[in-house]
Formats: sequence, C-alpha cells, structure tokens
Amino acid sequence: MEKNLKILESVLAEYDYSFPSELIAQAPVSPRDSAKLLIYNRATSQVVHDIFLNLPKYLPPRAVLVFNETKVIPARFIVTKPKVKNQGGGVCTLLYLAKVADNRGLGNLIRVLSDKKLAIGSVLKGKGGLSVSVVDRKDAEYILKTLVRNFDRWLDAHGIAPLPQYIKYSPLTRAQAKREYQTIFAKKAGSVAAPTASLHFTKRLLKKLQASGFQIEFVTLHVGLGTFAKVTEENLKQNKLHKEHYEISRATAVRLKRAKREGRPVIAVGTTVARTLEHLALRRAQGELELQGKTDLFIQPGYKFKFVDGLITNFHVPKSSLLMLVSAMTDRKKILRIYEEAIKRNYKLFSFGDGMLIL
Repeated sequence: MEKNLKILESVLAEYDYSFPSELIAQAPVSPRDSAKLLIYNRATSQVVHDIFLNLPKYLPPRAVLVFNETKVIPARFIVTKPKVKNQGGGVCTLLYLAKVADNRGLGNLIRVLSDKKLAIGSVLKGKGGLSVSVVDRKDAEYILKTLVRNFDRWLDAHGIAPLPQYIKYSPLTRAQAKREYQTIFAKKAGSVAAPTASLHFTKRLLKKLQASGFQIEFVTLHVGLGTFAKVTEENLKQNKLHKEHYEISRATAVRLKRAKREGRPVIAVGTTVARTLEHLALRRAQGELELQGKTDLFIQPGYKFKFVDGLITNFHVPKSSLLMLVSAMTDRKKILRIYEEAIKRNYKLFSFGDGMLIL
C-alpha cells in the first residue's frame, strides 16, 4: 500500500504547479466575454493572447461548438441545530447532493454533506419553513428526511450558490453569486458545480459565433462533487473517475455525427462536454449508443480522442483530473509551460478565471 501511495504521489507531482493566491478569481469579470483568452495551436505550437469576445476569429472554419446546458442547483443551505441540555445548537451549512430512494417508507429523503456533526434523530430548521430530520449517516454524508412539501422549490428559493471552497473572499452577494455561477443557457437542473468554461459566453458572443457561421449544439452533463475530488489510487488503477449523469437528444447526436462525417471540427466547450462526447464515441464504437446514462470516463495523457478536435477550458487546480484531461489534448509539459506563461501574464485561475482555446 505504501508503494501504491508513492506511485500516486509521483504521478500527481507531474501535474503540480505553483501560483500566487491572488490569481484565484473571486468573481467573474464584467462583461463575461472580456475575460482573457489564451489560444494554443498544437500544430504550430503558437500561443496567442486575446479576449473571449474575439473567439470567432481563432476558430477553424465551419467548426461546431458543443456546450453543456446543465443548471447549477443552489445546493448550499443553512440550518439551525436543536438545543441539547440547555446548550445552543448553533448554525451549520449543508450541501445538497442528491435525492435518495426511499425503501423504508420514510418519505422524501435527501443526501447531504454538513460542515458540523449532526445527531441522528435531531430536527434541523431553516428559513422559509424548512424542517428536516437526520435519519442516517454514511461515511461523511447524512441522510435527511425533508418535511417541506416541495424541497426542490424550497431549495431554488432559499438555497445558496455552491461556490468552490477556493473562492473565499468573493465580493458577490448571495443573489449575485447565484446569478453569476450559472451559464446564460443553463436549462436542466442537476449540477453542484458550474461548467466553468461556458461562464465566459454572453448573448452577444453567441450571436457573433452564429453570424460567423459556426454551429452551436448542446448536451447535458450534471457536474457532481467529484469534480473537486483528489485523484486516488483507485482512479489510476481502474482508469475510472466518479460517475456523472449525461443526456443528449437524438437530434443532436445525429447532427454531430453528420458534422464529423463532413470533416467539421468539433470544439468541446469545457471538460464536461469533452468527457460526454468521448464517452458517447467509445460506446458507439462498442456498438451501443446510450443517449442518457452515467459516465466514469477518466481522460488522461495517453488517451486518444475519438470525437473532440479542440477544447475551450479554464485554468485548473494543480494535481486535478481536469488538468490531466487538458494535458491529454496535447503534451503535459507543454501545458504546464503554457500555465506558467499565463501566470506570468496575470491570468486569473479556476472557476471564475480566464480561459484557453486548444486547437
């Protein structure tokens, strides 16, 4: 086991880099399409610097851009713990993860993470008439029974945007964060993290892309908490990541298949889209086409892309599976050199940060 741990540490060390903490973006720029854009051409090794609004002039002719239309759930919510033995219960923050199948006739069950320890059987209270009871605990997660009639509606009204933990000093109000940590075309609720490459796109940029003759398509992949998880020994051993639910309409699948047949470049807007399209391509190669399901695809250097020709993405956390996916598009050392150049030019990093186009 110690040997495996050393192997894991050695692998992850190859995806490490240093950066000043002030480069972690705490809020998006305004307008969103004024964010910096680094363009890297793999064929020529040329690196160009611009802004997102000028993206169309760097895309290959007749390219197809594929976006993720998942919608971020305002998954964080605050509850008050009950008083025990004359002691104040205090406040704790919960992160909603998913609904739980009720096999015991208990009612509406949800799975959450809590920043404080919860007692089984306790009843927690929240604003808007929320009342939840703690039913069970599994590892770091709790199972709660919700006592409101429609928890989804309550969460939409009272929940807080689940900003990543590295966004510690955001100037955004809760209402602003709820709006800004969401793409302008978000449609299908289900994510606890935003598909951040798409946060740079505005209505005027989308119109500009369409006016320039680029085809725009949408798929859905609901981003889970696993997107922030550390790469583990099991991930490397099984060559699999956390599972995430995806959906694609048959009409979209037909149009994308036609585009590939016509030799049109497919540009994935974000790692979530890249993962979805590559999963679909692999399943199709195996004689199956699942228009919805779950993917645990782990893309890392050595992987040969079957469908995606280019990628629009943000600058990712060191040692992450997302950085490994980006490195699979080209050379790991080259990507780290590009990151180094971006850092020297004060590019903002991570979810609300600047981005890059890899062609």
